[in-house]
Order: sequence, then structure tokens, then C-alpha cells
Amino acid sequence: MTKPLIIGLTGSIGMGKSTVAAMFEAAGIPVFDADAEVWKLQGPGGELVPAIEAEFPGSTDETGVLRDVLGKEVFGDKDALARLEGIVHPAVARKREAFLIEHFGAPFVVFDIPLLFEKGGHESVDRIVVVSAPADVQRVRVLARPGMTPEKFAHILSLQTPDAEKRMRAHHIIDTGQSLAETEEEVLALIARLRAELGSQDPL
Repeated sequence: MTKPLIIGLTGSIGMGKSTVAAMFEAAGIPVFDADAEVWKLQGPGGELVPAIEAEFPGSTDETGVLRDVLGKEVFGDKDALARLEGIVHPAVARKREAFLIEHFGAPFVVFDIPLLFEKGGHESVDRIVVVSAPADVQRVRVLARPGMTPEKFAHILSLQTPDAEKRMRAHHIIDTGQSLAETEEEVLALIARLRAELGSQDPL
């Protein structure tokens, strides 16, 4: 068995990356969701809860990490954020390696990684798929989220690689500024193209 082709799926906040990841999964492609793994690691009984509590006292309880409390501690504080990432990122990397071993026989897999460029993850994938939509569509989606403000949105954008740069660095772009059906057609067409390139028309 050969190592699967690794597809790095990314996109800025509000671009519809999670929706596109679900479309890949529905089509039978193994998807590693970095955010979902973080939720598990920080949830009730999560393996990172003790280490996070030790570093940020009062930021957890029996339900796991109190995201609002922890968020206030690291929001806008680069040193605090770096300490948190030093706990979280190695654990997620271990989960990702286990996922890759589990699906070693698959022609290709998708790594759903929000900060693919920002954290250097683009160097460890074979292809980059960027999910993108017009800026006005993105803004409406994000500001509709509970607790989101224009200031928070602006701060998040300042931490992310600009959409235009992501698009330039992508091997493939999925447009979510259209209907869900049209976006899904693009996803299925990309899957077919990748299977053809890899010489594998068999179901995964």
C-alpha cells in the first residue's frame, strides 16, 4: 500500500470550509477535521484539560475547557496564545498521524485545517484546496454568528492569510459564493479529477 495523497483543505472564516469538508466526507473521502479533534481534546474528560488548567487556572471545569474564559485570556495576547498552541498543536499532530495510518490504503485523504498557511501546515500536504466566496458574502455570514462583532471579525481577519493570497497559492479553488448544489458539483468534479490523476476509479 502506498501513502495517500494528502489534500489540505482550508479557507478563511465564513468561507464555507466546513460545508465543503462535509461534501468530501459524504462522497466517501476520509476527512480529518482539526477543529473537531480540538473540541474532543478540550471537552469533558479531554486529555488536554489538565494541562490547559495548569497553564490557565480557572479556565476549565467538569465540562472541559471554558472557551469563553480561555478566549478572554488569549485574545489579543500573543504570548498566551503561543502557550496554548504549544499544548494543543502537538496533540492534534498525533491525532492526524493516527488518522493517516488508519487510512493508509486510501488513494487520497483530506486534512481540514483552518490555519493551513498561517501555521506552516501547507508544507506537509500534497495539494491545497482553498474554499472561497466574495468578501461581502463572507462578512454577512460571519456577522450573523452569535457573539460576533465587526471588531472581532476584523481581528480574526488580521490573523489570517488574506483570501486573495490563499487563492493564488491554491492548486484548486472551491467557490461557495454560489448555490450548495453548484458547490457540491465542483467538489465531485475535483474528486473525479483526482481519482483519474491517481489512476483509481474504484470506490474508496
